[in-house]
Amino acid sequence: MASELVINVTFNETRTAFLENGSLVEFFIERKNDRSIVGNIYKGKVVRIVPGMDAAFVDIGLEKSAFLYVADIIVEGMMYEEFEDVATPIEGNERIEGVLEEGQELIVQVSREPIGQKGTRVTSKITLPGRLLVLMPGSQHIGVSRRIEDDEERKRLAALLKKVCPKGFGLIGRTACEGKSEEELLADLNFLRRMWESIQEKTKKARAPSILHQDLGLIFRAIRDLHSHSLKRIIVDDIFVFKRIEEFIKEYLPEERCELIHFDEKEDIFEFYRLELEIAKLSHKKVWLKSGGYIVFDYTEALTVIDVNTGKYLGRRGLEDTILKTNLEAVKEIAYQMRLRNIGGIIIVDFIDMERRESREIVFQELLEAMKKDRIKTFVYPISELGLVQLTRKRTRENIVMTLMESCPHCEGTGYVKSRYTVCYEVLRELRASCLRGEGKTFNVYLAPEVARLLFEEEKGSVEYLETTFETKINISANSSLSIDNFQVEGVF
Repeated sequence: MASELVINVTFNETRTAFLENGSLVEFFIERKNDRSIVGNIYKGKVVRIVPGMDAAFVDIGLEKSAFLYVADIIVEGMMYEEFEDVATPIEGNERIEGVLEEGQELIVQVSREPIGQKGTRVTSKITLPGRLLVLMPGSQHIGVSRRIEDDEERKRLAALLKKVCPKGFGLIGRTACEGKSEEELLADLNFLRRMWESIQEKTKKARAPSILHQDLGLIFRAIRDLHSHSLKRIIVDDIFVFKRIEEFIKEYLPEERCELIHFDEKEDIFEFYRLELEIAKLSHKKVWLKSGGYIVFDYTEALTVIDVNTGKYLGRRGLEDTILKTNLEAVKEIAYQMRLRNIGGIIIVDFIDMERRESREIVFQELLEAMKKDRIKTFVYPISELGLVQLTRKRTRENIVMTLMESCPHCEGTGYVKSRYTVCYEVLRELRASCLRGEGKTFNVYLAPEVARLLFEEEKGSVEYLETTFETKINISANSSLSIDNFQVEGVF
């Protein structure tokens, strides 16, 4: 499957679109004041132990202390000694008090950025991703990417990794290592070992808190992680970034056949590739299916809920057939949207209820198949009797929708505002109360046009009643700058 990266660089923002066969499948944004810190390695200091949560707060030099769970700790020198020594992972029944103490220094890596009200999460289980391998100091784990499906190739790679893996390290073969020779794997391994040695040297000299290693920026991280996905072209609209990518490819991906193009047209690069419209759709809660059905996305801090509806689709056969076809169409769109929107954490999908067990199994198997295209680790749990499917998708950064949007100041993030009828009657109640309190002989009311229209038309009699009863004059002024639930009643003598 041919793929390409389209990169737009403007002032302090970089946008990267990953396309497969011309369709947008992943979208990334990096802003100058909001650069990703996932993958960064720090020398930190424990500032607080929280026994009730078996966790600790670690000062790594950020505004807020990072959160470290006991299960994410490796002991035995905390990897300060020479890398030949094997560190020991914490067992599941270990308590935080017996592992860390306040004031203790340790090396940690950011595993998750702050998301919503949740702070930065760190781990002392360091991973250094390379082009072909992931090096894990202090681990003994050997693994091969699940995307490599050929059993014989997996066995070959596992044997090679076990052979070349140095004492005191673990290794994971990335998707890109498929078909690679021992010499190629060793070259990548030696690069990663030199990187780790450099981090170790900095650790000895650095004072906590301080940064020891900064992961690649958005563009180069995307190139590194996506080059194994048949990446054929990289198109960028900034000549300086173009030259930096050119140097990066020569050094990091010398044998890969990836065409690099400088887009120097006057037209906006995302407009040229018809991406702006697709990006604009990311803010929509409702996504229509071709059949006429639709899916709805609702986000909370803890989970995402996806609801499937038949909508306008009536089907041609029975109800069960209509529901099955809608659910199957929704499966593909859900898998696509989860990847595009970078939805992570706990995800609940509410499929339309299916009576037949075989129908539920068909939908479940199709979902499993659709999720194979996702490079982010995802677990799918069997469909329930209520038609619900639970998924967990690894979350390291903010949902792209949360990056593009912010909470509405009018609805306070609920996604709803008061109806014009609700506001209309609030205005009438406030007018009556102001009249009873004798706050004026004339009342000027400023409100949104939609509410003003109601008072002029449907509730004209109510306004006249107040004027007659309290011998007052009420002036209604429509103001288009006011939101529907915002109004002002002003009394004048």
